Amino acid sequence: MDQDIRFCTAPDGVQIAYSVMGSGPPLVKAPNWMAHLEFELSSPVWSHWWQELAKHHTLVRFDQRGSGLSERNIPKQSVDSWVDDLAAVTDHAGLDQFALLGISQGGAIAAKYIDKHPGRVNRLILFGAFGRGRSKRGDNPREGEALQVLTEAGWGRDEPSYRQLFTSRFMPGASREQMQWFNELQKVSSSGKNAANVLAETAQIDVLPLLGQIDVPTLVLHARGDAQVPFEQGRQLAAMIPNSRFVPLESSNHLPMASEPGWTAAIDEVQAFLKAGNTDPELTSQAAQSAAPLPAGLTPREGEVLRLVAAGQSNRDIADGLFITTNTVANHVKNILAKTNSGNRTEAAAFAVANGLN
Repeated sequence: MDQDIRFCTAPDGVQIAYSVMGSGPPLVKAPNWMAHLEFELSSPVWSHWWQELAKHHTLVRFDQRGSGLSERNIPKQSVDSWVDDLAAVTDHAGLDQFALLGISQGGAIAAKYIDKHPGRVNRLILFGAFGRGRSKRGDNPREGEALQVLTEAGWGRDEPSYRQLFTSRFMPGASREQMQWFNELQKVSSSGKNAANVLAETAQIDVLPLLGQIDVPTLVLHARGDAQVPFEQGRQLAAMIPNSRFVPLESSNHLPMASEPGWTAAIDEVQAFLKAGNTDPELTSQAAQSAAPLPAGLTPREGEVLRLVAAGQSNRDIADGLFITTNTVANHVKNILAKTNSGNRTEAAAFAVANGLN
């Protein structure tokens, strides 16, 4: 699988690494911990996800702050900062509207993003997600504290005791190879301190008041035997989101492996759900265009605006056609002129024609 790795800056200055792969209507993955854009592509835990989802979509995913290729030395970990990171990535990628995938803690981040940025998400998929973290749903506080201490002290170590602690919660049904990879992911994805901070913040999540306001079609999937996020958490999400459908999966793993029947059922449901929302051939064509590499470091949205500038459209025409503000168009045009070394719209249009963007 080929991917285009890019970088953007969050509002507080943190550098976020994100990846674009595949082609078709855009599908964005909300952040969750233990991520590494490059390492995941060869993993037995994640590779089947990205391979399948990128077959028919432009898949955008990113490393959560403090992990993977994103900046490690960060000022804070918080749900609000994760939502801001998601907004920074989607804006930098030029995505006005897209499907959103929330896995584990990513489900709560997706809910908060939809609340803060109405109209941007057209389909929502929640997998192994929850509306309330451990502390908010009444779990044993001492167990949570112990888990946090063990995370900071033993993250990524090779001792069987530490490895078994995490693998037994996330993927008790995994093979030896998968368990070894999972332990390696701990090492490369983040530091123990950052991972423990994520655990602490995740425990305080509570987005239940927002669920009733989610106004997009939603698919909720959850493994019956999930030991990391209890099955009831998934059922609660589906019960509280108005336009949602709940799909129980036969698996004991937080993330089903490719060899499991639960994985086959999950990807079939996800693909059918996304296909039902991608009936506009013009949208599909635009998304496919945005996935292609663009000259001069142009973002997909800037490439789209440049095509319309080359067609002779005014800022108002472009804003009306793309359902964005004229100020946003003006900012895009300003960036386009700078990146293409053009002095005016006529020179930018000439650049578009010379580079096949008309």
